[in-house]
Formats: sequence, structure tokens, C-alpha cells
Amino acid sequence: MKLLQKKLSEFTYPQEMKDAGVYPYFRAVSSEQSSEVIINGKKILMFGSNSYLGLTDNKQVIEAAIDATRKYGTGCAGSRFLNGTLQIHEDLEKRIAKFVGKDEAIVFSTGFQVNLGVISCLLSRNDYIIYDELVHASIIEGRRLSYAKPFKFKHNDMDSLEKVLRRCPRERIKLIVVDGVFSMEGDVAKLNDIVALAEKYKAAIMVDEAHSMGVFGEHGEGLCKSLGLNDKIDLVMGTFSKSFASLGGFIATDSITANYIRHTARSFIFSASATPAAIGAANAALDIMQNEPERIKHLWDLTNYALDGFRKMGCEIGNTSTPIIPLFIRDVEKTFKVTTDLFNEGVFVNPVIAPAVPPDACLIRFSLMATHTKEQLDRAMTAIEKVFKADGVL
Repeated sequence: MKLLQKKLSEFTYPQEMKDAGVYPYFRAVSSEQSSEVIINGKKILMFGSNSYLGLTDNKQVIEAAIDATRKYGTGCAGSRFLNGTLQIHEDLEKRIAKFVGKDEAIVFSTGFQVNLGVISCLLSRNDYIIYDELVHASIIEGRRLSYAKPFKFKHNDMDSLEKVLRRCPRERIKLIVVDGVFSMEGDVAKLNDIVALAEKYKAAIMVDEAHSMGVFGEHGEGLCKSLGLNDKIDLVMGTFSKSFASLGGFIATDSITANYIRHTARSFIFSASATPAAIGAANAALDIMQNEPERIKHLWDLTNYALDGFRKMGCEIGNTSTPIIPLFIRDVEKTFKVTTDLFNEGVFVNPVIAPAVPPDACLIRFSLMATHTKEQLDRAMTAIEKVFKADGVL
């Protein structure tokens, strides 16, 4: 055995979980991603999806992906920078920029690549990147690639943020980066307070709207615009893999910043372009967001019903106020056990352990879609109460 394989062979935790019968990953779905899915021939309630508007199996979205493929082919065979820019890329960019209230938008192949490329290219050695301790992993990777000096502040703690800002020289460039909705905890960034501090200390702001786009605002424009802060936020990031029912991502900003990103972000200029099908699907999803606000209303009705139900059940759900509901377990093995037991009860949820959350904050991530029915939600919550009591969580 070579030294590399010898080292890697010491990583046995997945095998141990499989032997214990509680391994919860790579559960292959053999149907469309909907409020119910088929896994191993069994119908399962899906409460582990990020498709907040439930558009992944929408006929309009599917037909748009097929039409784009028929017209443009299956791929672009190159990067946006060279031969891979299609007219539909530029058309969607213009629509998104208007949708979120920015001068321009740039479409990347994935949301992860947006944060990786944008954050790493914008700042130099004498600049500062300041980020919430619970931001998404893609922001962390972008920070690692950046030459800027990193400062982390306590989650949604404005006193902690201000202490960090005070440490930065006033004349230096400072970029504050937060999630609009935090992807595991489901709570919302204090954007009004962050904007006030940014103005006080002359800092720029970037907001990752991956989990708030399609959820906040009458038509899903996102948290920044719903709060009337789109002019105060310098960079708005979004992804197509959630409410847009596709794959890809974007950054929306002013024209000067967009020009710089377009020519320097390595994950943009050195990555293959997003496929025509992905862009066609995202474009159709945007149509539905703008034309069917009742989807968002139903999602929030379900959310408020579920939040009330879990609190009455005695679940620990933290500070969430969104369709992302963390059910804290705070023990790795028990988190895996609960996930497996719920699956056996016909409910798919996601176990979340370190490094996605702090080691003492293991949780079950329960997420809602606009296509869920109240009856499906009741069935899931009944199963959760049964399993949580049996496994000693309640």
C-alpha cells in the first residue's frame, strides 16, 4: 500500500456507521425531486430538499430546459470567457440584475464557484474580509483563497462585528460577508444593523442569498430587496440550485465591480459554462416566481404552521423563522440514528454534523417546499414526534 492510501485508510468512520446500520448519505432517488420521492422502491416524504418553491418537477421548467437543449445543444464546450457565452446567458443576466435591483449580474456554473471566485478575486493583501462564523462553506473556501486578512465575528452578533470593524484601519478596504438566511440554522442575517455598521466604518457588504432568493419578497426577490436595502448592499449572490430548480449561480453588483469580476474571477473564466438546459430551466423558474406569488405565500403558511408545531412538540429549533427548520440533537451518533429511524418511518431529512455546524450543534435539517401539503407536513411531524420520543430527543 502506498503512503497516501495508507494514510487515507485510517478514515473509517463511514464504514463504522454502515456497520451500525445508520449511514445516512448517498441515498439514491429514482424519481423526480418532488414532495414525495422513490428510494429503493419505497415512497418517501421529502423534507430534505432545497427546492423551496418545488419547481424541480414543474412541467414549464422541464419544457424550458428541453427547448434550450434543442436550440443550443447539451453543452457549451468552453468557458464564458471564450466560446461558452450564449445569448440565453446574457438574457438571463439582464433579467436577474433587474430582479434584484442591481446594474449587472454574472452567471457562473455553480453557486459554490460564485463565492469561491468573487471573494478570492476582489481583495488584496492590505484588505480585510469580515465574515459571520456560520457562513456557507463556499464563502470559507473563497476566504482561504483570498490574500485579504480574515476576521470572523460571532454569529449574528453586532457587538462582535463592530469590535472586528474597529480593529481594521479606516482607510483599508473591508468586505463584510454574510448569508441572508443561514443554510443550516435557518435564521436571518441582521442586515439593517450590518448596513448601519458598514456605513459607520466605510465597509462594503456581500450577501449570499442562496437560501433567501425565491423565499423573501412578494415575488422571491430575496432578503436584500425585500428589506429595501438593495442599494446599500454591494454584492448580491444567488444560486440556481434552490428556488430556481436548476444548477448555476450569479453575482449581482454595480457595473464597475462586475467588469472586474468578469475578467479576474478564476472560477468564472476557467470553468466550463453553465449548460443551455440549466439556463433555460432557471429562466422559466424566474417566470414562475414573478407570475405565481401564491407559491411563496403557501410556503410561508406551511413554515409558520411547522414552526408552531415543533415548538409545541418541545423541539429545540433555535432562532429560525424560515422554511429551514433545524431540529437540534447535539450528538453525532444520535443524529444518525434519528435520521435512519425517520427514513424507516417514510420521512427523508438531512443529518448535519461538523464541519457544517459546530461539533456541539448537530441537528436534523427539516426544510419545506411550496409543493408540500399540510397533510404531508402533519404526517412528517407525527413521525418526528414518535422517533424523537423513542430515541430520547424529547
